[in-house]
Amino acid sequence: MNEPLNKASGLTVRGIKKSFGINVVLKGIDLQVPQGSVVALIGGNGAGKSTLVKIIMGIYQADEGEIYMGEKLLKLGKPSASLAEGIYLVPQEPLLFPNMTVLENILMGFNEKEADLKKRLEKHMEGLGFNLNLQRKANTLSIAEQQLVEILRGLMREAKVLILDEPTSALTFSEVQSLFKVVQDLKQKGISMIYITHRLNEVFEIATNVAIMKDGLITLEGPVENFTKEMLIRGLLPDDAEMRDDGSGNYKAIQYEGVEPVLKVRNLCGYGFADISFDLYPGEILGIAGVVGAGRTELISTIFGRDKTLNGTVELDGKDITGYSTKQVLQEGINFVPEDRHYHGLFKIRSISSNTTSALLGSKEIGRIDMNRRRQKEISQKYVDDFRTKIVSLDDLIGSLSGGNQQKVVIARSLSTQPKVVILDEPTRGIDAAARADVYNIIRQLKEAGVAVLMVSSDIEEVVELADRAITVFQGRINGEFQHDEITQDVLTSASFGIKNEKAVEQ
Repeated sequence: MNEPLNKASGLTVRGIKKSFGINVVLKGIDLQVPQGSVVALIGGNGAGKSTLVKIIMGIYQADEGEIYMGEKLLKLGKPSASLAEGIYLVPQEPLLFPNMTVLENILMGFNEKEADLKKRLEKHMEGLGFNLNLQRKANTLSIAEQQLVEILRGLMREAKVLILDEPTSALTFSEVQSLFKVVQDLKQKGISMIYITHRLNEVFEIATNVAIMKDGLITLEGPVENFTKEMLIRGLLPDDAEMRDDGSGNYKAIQYEGVEPVLKVRNLCGYGFADISFDLYPGEILGIAGVVGAGRTELISTIFGRDKTLNGTVELDGKDITGYSTKQVLQEGINFVPEDRHYHGLFKIRSISSNTTSALLGSKEIGRIDMNRRRQKEISQKYVDDFRTKIVSLDDLIGSLSGGNQQKVVIARSLSTQPKVVILDEPTRGIDAAARADVYNIIRQLKEAGVAVLMVSSDIEEVVELADRAITVFQGRINGEFQHDEITQDVLTSASFGIKNEKAVEQ
């Protein structure tokens, strides 16, 4: 049995395990958050960070394990219990009521006299140097100001432990520095903090301790002065990955002599990203790597016409399609496979056949809804055969299929329009290993057929496996471009976390 962790003060997490069905997310987490410390919790997408903090906050219940505050064993399992013990989560996206004032948002849920509460609140604001008009509506606040309101909510509830989830992801440089001052002040007051971040530079600027999560475990932890950036990157990599640094810094894009790009993106700016430029060629798989919040999804949503273009241009086969609606983009020859197939990709109460051909509704080939069923089934059966989709009947509801087979139908729907470019957002999210191999084969078939593929994936191994060329996005900008023999797990992981930028290609 492991030796007990030191529970003299602060928060102690011991042996926390959590599974969702057959998916084991946390495999026995041990974590110490000493009083007055800032523990930077880092890890790749899917490492289990969010699940861990939701257990600490009482949003999820652990399957096994214990959580202590000092020597006291906590009985958590719902947010009210965590709040009562002095634990408060400041979410990445602040959860304020937009039409209520700052004061109303902060004091909601208290039973004390408002005058007494306001006096306490003003004392907290004075102690931290906050200068907020309490009568402002929440919908007039910047993201940085909303985060301050969330922190005040926690302090008013006498928080002993604050969990800050990616607090700087949407802040300007000056706002980040202001937040860091607040964190230092809170630390001086003896408040413990778990600070989740993908920005490794912040670890060394603000944290006292660091803990690396990988595959549902804390694999490395200790005082921040015991680590370098290279050590953190090595800790984030899979165990069988080798570090590589040839020092050349000479990463060049693949040259397609005599071939015009099918997609040209120039200095594109939108909500969550800026100054993005790249080319995509026929029959090329271009991988886009980066951590959650880097701006990848916002980028592809803007190209596809879902989000507004703020500046720059997008050209498809030499035609400027900047600012086109999604319907127009589809008509021009770009289609999209969304990350969340259940929310964005499927008509749940429709048949497999209807889902496969839904992108063709209104076309000469299919016609209006439920017209030309024979042609619908011909097209659907072709993709079922080509993709080896396991079905009983094309008339069955899409919900009758496994996740992997549903994903094949979503991809088939995108390809039914005969696109020049297919955008894949997390193409194998939530499917098993066998279905993943089938989807990989489908993506390779697209390449062989001359379709250009733009693939966003948080799975670094997936990008290494499939991409002819890869770009990394960090804090809304491209910071690296790599051709196939340069694409390795350590290179992409480093660039995704903003490290080794000397290998970035100047756009």
